[in-house]
Amino acid sequence: MNRHDALALAGAYFDGGRFFDDLARRVALRTESDTGSTPPALADYLTHELVPRLAPLGFDCEIVANPAPGGGPFLIARRVEDPRLPTVLSYGHGDVVSGQDALWRDGLSPWQLVARGERWYGRGTADNKGQHTIALGALEAALEARDGRLGYNITWLIETGEEAASPGLEAVCAQRRHDLAADLFIASDGPRVRASRPTLFLGSRGAVNFTLRLKARERGYHSGNWGGVLSNPATVLAHAVATLVDARGRILVDALRPPPMSEALRRAVATLAIGGGADDPELSPDWGEPGLTPAERLVGWNTLEVLALGAGAPQRPVNAIPAEAVAHCQLRFVVGTPWQELERIVREHLAAHGFGQVEVEVTLSGAATRLDLDNPWVGWALRSIEASSGQPPDLLPNLAGSLPNDIFARVLGLPTLWVPHSYPACAQHAPHEHLLAPLAREGLQVMAGLYWDLGEPHAPWRDGALAPHA
Repeated sequence: MNRHDALALAGAYFDGGRFFDDLARRVALRTESDTGSTPPALADYLTHELVPRLAPLGFDCEIVANPAPGGGPFLIARRVEDPRLPTVLSYGHGDVVSGQDALWRDGLSPWQLVARGERWYGRGTADNKGQHTIALGALEAALEARDGRLGYNITWLIETGEEAASPGLEAVCAQRRHDLAADLFIASDGPRVRASRPTLFLGSRGAVNFTLRLKARERGYHSGNWGGVLSNPATVLAHAVATLVDARGRILVDALRPPPMSEALRRAVATLAIGGGADDPELSPDWGEPGLTPAERLVGWNTLEVLALGAGAPQRPVNAIPAEAVAHCQLRFVVGTPWQELERIVREHLAAHGFGQVEVEVTLSGAATRLDLDNPWVGWALRSIEASSGQPPDLLPNLAGSLPNDIFARVLGLPTLWVPHSYPACAQHAPHEHLLAPLAREGLQVMAGLYWDLGEPHAPWRDGALAPHA
């Protein structure tokens, strides 16, 4: 068989209904990881759903306990054809965010895969059950087309806590570094830039969530009796936030702004079209950093967002000066930003502007990563995806959102390629999450092509451009 046969087998997996059946079983498992508990479904997903899928393909599977208290287990599945061959590491997560069952309408349920035209609804269809189901189906097709031998080794790492900040992932990667040793990382998560064209991205923006809090006194006081003589923490905090980001979304703290974009980065995003889809929101004119295109703002720049504001009783306001106000904020950032120093930077900035009484607390953080655009794997992947899909893919230097990519790039030291099979309006994390059927079918063939091409002589680890880790 040849490359064309691998793509045909991947298409047949979709056309014959097996892909739908596999995804339906996986969606039905209620693998919520963000509810504050560790449901048995997390372990069940690995042991009863993925292990029976991987073992017949020649993988040795091991369930690994999470070293983080309350974290869900991991699956490490290794398929070694020859220790001297290069190895690819792939990744997925079997957990989902809370189903929000009551908010799904029109007979839909988060725990039942339902096809309505081209949209397949269910929790995890886009994030991430649908995406690793695509990758596994494509791998099976490539294996069959190559008569059971890929010509390289492959390891799968599946976690069950990505939606809860990946507890224990970094520790497991550090502890099991030998078992996860590889030469290349390829995985699928996140959305394409647009549904109509494949996307390759090389990393992700980082994120730091932080809370600003100002407590003026122990309780609220009537505004008619005390208004004008008692400070209002909500008013003060609003002005404090305004020193961080202006009314057009421009970051005002120099230390939280990114380094200048390189010309290579500008060229890479020059043709990216942001928004414009049927379900996409309309872009806000003149929002964000002046002088940048929408793609540059989203991919190559930092953004500071106010995620939530709280003071008093917003659902039922009363005539009282609130005792306390809080703002939950987030910095999305690119490589080169001193994100580890955010708490100090914000605290010193606020103090310099007369808001030293505002407390600053970092609640969640993750690093930014980006594979060099001139890495040999980038051109190889672009050519492979174009050969399978018939069109050049969008190259996204880094995802605008965040993924645990820094662990694979930093802890395991791998070049990272992400090939997503969702799209921006998929409603992930919300009611009516869905996967587009045509996109899934194309994704199966794109991934089958990648898995095939990894075994060909022109792969960078075979032509002398890169030496295998062995």
